[in-house]
Amino acid sequence: MEEVRADRFGEEPDPRAGELGAAVSRLRRALAGHPALLPDRDAAEDELAALDAMARAGATDVSRLRRSLLLVAGAVGSVSALAPALGDVRAAVESFGGLPGEAEAANEPVNGSADGPAGGAPDERALPRPREGA
Repeated sequence: MEEVRADRFGEEPDPRAGELGAAVSRLRRALAGHPALLPDRDAAEDELAALDAMARAGATDVSRLRRSLLLVAGAVGSVSALAPALGDVRAAVESFGGLPGEAEAANEPVNGSADGPAGGAPDERALPRPREGA
């Protein structure tokens, strides 16, 4: 299996990396123009710089991209004026796909079969337990 890399001479860069770079740039501009004092602005700017560097390098380390997105969202996520630009960054990160094994785990039945154990009765381990005192 051949791995496609954007940094090889003569190969097309990954369009997802270009989309990520453009989305990061938009959020950086929106953050720079936002007048309110944000306690975690420096952290957001640092992670946006890291995302920009990864986009320029054509990096596809999904777990690192998601970590940076989470830190940026935590720093600016409550600012509604930045929500559209943050949403664009999120969409760009999600275009790289999930973590290895994530898709398979999401599609697996809870108890090994779609219908539960033999006889059609639900497996009690899959049922939520009631809260004490409820």
